[in-house]
Amino acid sequence: MSTPTFLGMPPFPDAARIALRDTQLRANLNRATTTIRDRRLRAVAELDDWEALREAGAAIKDDVLARWPELLVQLEAAVTRAGGVVHWARDAAEANAIVAKVARTHGVDEIVKVKSMATQEIELNAALEGHGIDVWETDLAELIVQLGHDVPSHILVPAIHRNRSEIRDIFVREMGAVGRPAPDGISDDPAELAEAARLHLREKFLRARMAVSGGNFAIAETGSIVVLESEGNGRMCLTLPEVLVTVLGIEKLLPTWRDLEVFLQLLPRSSTAERMNPYTTIWTGVTPGDGPREFHLILLDNGRTDTLIDPVGRQALRCIRCSACLNVCPVYERTGGRAYGSVYPGPIGAILTPQLRGINRHPVDEQTASLPFASSLCGACFEACPVRIDIPEVLVHLRAKVVDQGGHPLERATMAAAAATFASAGRLGAAQRAGGALLRRARRLRLRGPGWVGAWFGARDLPPPARQSFRRWWRRTRSPR
Repeated sequence: MSTPTFLGMPPFPDAARIALRDTQLRANLNRATTTIRDRRLRAVAELDDWEALREAGAAIKDDVLARWPELLVQLEAAVTRAGGVVHWARDAAEANAIVAKVARTHGVDEIVKVKSMATQEIELNAALEGHGIDVWETDLAELIVQLGHDVPSHILVPAIHRNRSEIRDIFVREMGAVGRPAPDGISDDPAELAEAARLHLREKFLRARMAVSGGNFAIAETGSIVVLESEGNGRMCLTLPEVLVTVLGIEKLLPTWRDLEVFLQLLPRSSTAERMNPYTTIWTGVTPGDGPREFHLILLDNGRTDTLIDPVGRQALRCIRCSACLNVCPVYERTGGRAYGSVYPGPIGAILTPQLRGINRHPVDEQTASLPFASSLCGACFEACPVRIDIPEVLVHLRAKVVDQGGHPLERATMAAAAATFASAGRLGAAQRAGGALLRRARRLRLRGPGWVGAWFGARDLPPPARQSFRRWWRRTRSPR
């Protein structure tokens, strides 16, 4: 089954215009984000110390960034002592190659997979398909995306842009194409859709010899990996296969076991609006007779240490992938996640993706450069973030980087002309006189033109220009006589 990727996606403004024309998409997003947002507010309101928890979460994550090398070495040693194998991957290509090598070593041509942002980031599914290895998503929303030949549009609910009727059509069309009878008789009732997914996945769980997961947290002190999920499919992946490979972004570290207490309160309430996740799976290496017989941990950099270099932008590495910022963002609610051209959509994607793709070291492509501008800077994302990432601050900071790297040729020419004009009092005065004369003439006409020119001026009159510039007025009224 071919896996679509985010390669070749248009810049955000172009993708957003397409999304805004899709009325069904906007209705689906509005319904889903409103529901999640309201439930989260009620769950957070139950805790009197919510703000103290946010501050504690931010402090723990900042401590990780301050002691990153030390904690990573500690984690590697703990995992190795527990019988696991640790691999280091500088980028997506290295991580994908390691997973493929483990699969080939065990003669595996089929893998079951836990929902994982890191593996989506490195586009692992497409890479493994190139090696002739089938990958089956087991999270219900990820399965919908996979069967729909689609890309995810939300961190927590990847298929948030689909409604029940669309999901039913996907199941009927695709499940029969991959070896099972098509569930023609099912309706769009959620219980029936979930049962169809269970039947579709059950045989894959039972015959799979290898699984791939991500991880929400890794405890440096003990070498334990933590996965939080809501369906139980993840636990089947983590316990049934003989070989388990976990791809973990190196920012997912927590120093001690006790630190987990803070995040087991922050994450469920911020993501699923629950007091506790239905399934919290924690494992440390391998245990004879219990679970996988072989465990591999891939520690993924892929731009994270470059992000650490930036004292303002590095706070994006606190992110615990809860998606709270997406659900309160007015831009995301109207455009959806696919418009961002990245597995990390919404406000956090607008600051994380450009940094992972190298904005701190060199100019980036037009699509990536457009992401910091995909925001109204209303600040709702900062208020919702459980680890207090000041997303508006980072957005403005990254916008400055885009401008410093050159920007659009027309913009560069305009700013150069403005700089030359403001550098000379004579040139500024001449520009003011010419501008005033031009405005007085233009007011007699209705300006028309293509694109935004016509849209703006077609229903607006130009304001009347002052009869004289401030400089001339000052000289006339304030100069000594």
